[in-house]
Amino acid sequence: MNESATRDKDKQPNPSVPSKLFFLGPEGSFTHQAAASAAETLDRRGGSVGLEARENVPAIILDVEAGRGWGVIAWENSVEGYVVPNLDAVIDAKDLAGLTRLSVDIAFDAFVREDGDESTLNADENGHTPLREITAHPHGLAQCKKFAAAHDLTPVPASSNAAACRDVKPGQVALGPALCGKLYGLKTFEHNVQDFGGANTDFLVVAPRDDVRAVLQAYRQTDIVDFETIIAVIPLSTGPGVIAKLLDSVRDEGLNMTSLMSRPIKGHAGTYSFIITLDAAPWQGNFSRLLHQIVDEGDWVKTLAVYPRGEHPNPPVDTWMLPQGGICRKRIHSSDVETKEERELLW
Repeated sequence: MNESATRDKDKQPNPSVPSKLFFLGPEGSFTHQAAASAAETLDRRGGSVGLEARENVPAIILDVEAGRGWGVIAWENSVEGYVVPNLDAVIDAKDLAGLTRLSVDIAFDAFVREDGDESTLNADENGHTPLREITAHPHGLAQCKKFAAAHDLTPVPASSNAAACRDVKPGQVALGPALCGKLYGLKTFEHNVQDFGGANTDFLVVAPRDDVRAVLQAYRQTDIVDFETIIAVIPLSTGPGVIAKLLDSVRDEGLNMTSLMSRPIKGHAGTYSFIITLDAAPWQGNFSRLLHQIVDEGDWVKTLAVYPRGEHPNPPVDTWMLPQGGICRKRIHSSDVETKEERELLW
């Protein structure tokens, strides 16, 4: 259920809801915020959902597969892309799928310990520990590189941004949501230290596959018609044109693909799974034909998530957004095209 789709209460199905939602803790993480938002939606369906923190995503998946509740995991960030370990965990899970996708706006404050009195980065003349390290979840560190570089801070990865704030040591700056300052008794060193404004992270609510099927059956009794589905495909016979053939089938069935990426099959060099996001539901005719075709040809396929689709942003790509180098005739003078092409295309 994309967040925009949750606003229309009249379209909400009323399946059984979990007693618990597990999230990457501790309290104050962006995942905690996403879990709280998901719990509000579930409560409106007649449930009473409790939130419980877990130390890592594998622990969340174990709880979900054991039937102790549903989970909330980070899926894709608008700056850093997919949260790859979580993507791999869903691919490898034995009994789990996503049924809701929701977005949380991401902004980072930089915190120091309240008892450190570290108002400058070189405040060691009076015996205080100078700030030399910056700690956060790897995605948080990646989104605040300019701040770290400006202050010559060495990155120290943490299991979550909230954990970094909870466990921040003298001499460290911790990155996290603004609420972590009050939650963990920290002093705000600087507000909004992220490299890019307007970032967001999408989260998946994951549940046992039978629960997901029950929710989807309930959706099919409503008037919701727009769905998004994520599948993973592993071609068992490889060689030239394998992916082209798969994409031809997607095109021939009239399906709109919004994302395609690959992940290595761990421990097997040169083998990959391909993760495809499509604007359709698995039970819709053209999508159903595609899935059966993949199975009939002997390849491996797994549906990772299905949820009501919200609006897709579709902004234009302007030339100022493009990376350095490369070729775009709209960005260079015609007299320089031939020289630029020779250099950038390496011929």
